[in-house]
Amino acid sequence: MASEDGEERIAKISSVIRAIPDFPKPGIMFYDITTLLLDPEAFKDTIDLFVERYKDKQISVVAGIEARGFIFGPPIALALGSKFVPLRKPNKLPGKVISEDYSLEYGTDRMEMHEGAVQAGERALIIDDLIATGGSLCAAIRLLERVGLEVVECACVIELPTLKGRDKLGDRPLFVLVKKDD
Repeated sequence: MASEDGEERIAKISSVIRAIPDFPKPGIMFYDITTLLLDPEAFKDTIDLFVERYKDKQISVVAGIEARGFIFGPPIALALGSKFVPLRKPNKLPGKVISEDYSLEYGTDRMEMHEGAVQAGERALIIDDLIATGGSLCAAIRLLERVGLEVVECACVIELPTLKGRDKLGDRPLFVLVKKDD
């Protein structure tokens, strides 16, 4: 019965995510999670489904990818009794940072976190709203593993399977709630 309940909650979550064609440019289908956030029941179910999955996995760090990973990460971290570590775009964090460069479709970007935010041997969950090409998740994995963390899993609300981001993760586990066609 629990899986039926989970399937019902996932169907509800999927139904409240708005698809916006041709945003931010022609030919792109944008999946807008703000409509999910406007539905308290669906938002709570989203957080609860992640917490149920990770509650017994000894997660000590929930690392959220800017910007929408910051929405889902903190409530998950609080429920798990873990710390939340923001993984930010360049020049957004004060003080000393460590960084990881990654490729975009046209160019490169960088992800940063505070030095000392995590300790070698900690167990991490990486959270973001969506996986498309997988570039930002791969950068997050490299950044955390470089300082000695064990990345237990990556988790996203939405996956766009046709963009094959999961393939870039190699053997890294990825958990998603909703798959959408792009």
